[in-house]
Amino acid sequence: MFVAATGSPAAALAGEHLVAIDGVKFEPAAITVRPGDTVAWSNKDPFPHTVTDRGVFDSKEIAPGKTWKWTARKPGVYDYVCTLHPNMKGTITVK
Repeated sequence: MFVAATGSPAAALAGEHLVAIDGVKFEPAAITVRPGDTVAWSNKDPFPHTVTDRGVFDSKEIAPGKTWKWTARKPGVYDYVCTLHPNMKGTITVK
């Protein structure tokens, strides 16, 4: 448990989760986060990718060596895909 400077527990600390885009796959392909957490996708491949859940989020093209972040707001299951490589799929569960 984290304790704030006031001595009271620090409530609802947001976390950051990293998903690597490497070898034409998302790693890990499935993660669970809490509302307020941020997910960062880092493209380690030598070509662009996207992170897209139509109607929810769309990274547009993430260039090689670049990172894109999304902050989870509402509980639910978010299935996403790389629109440039549709065989690349991932899932974020927010609870």
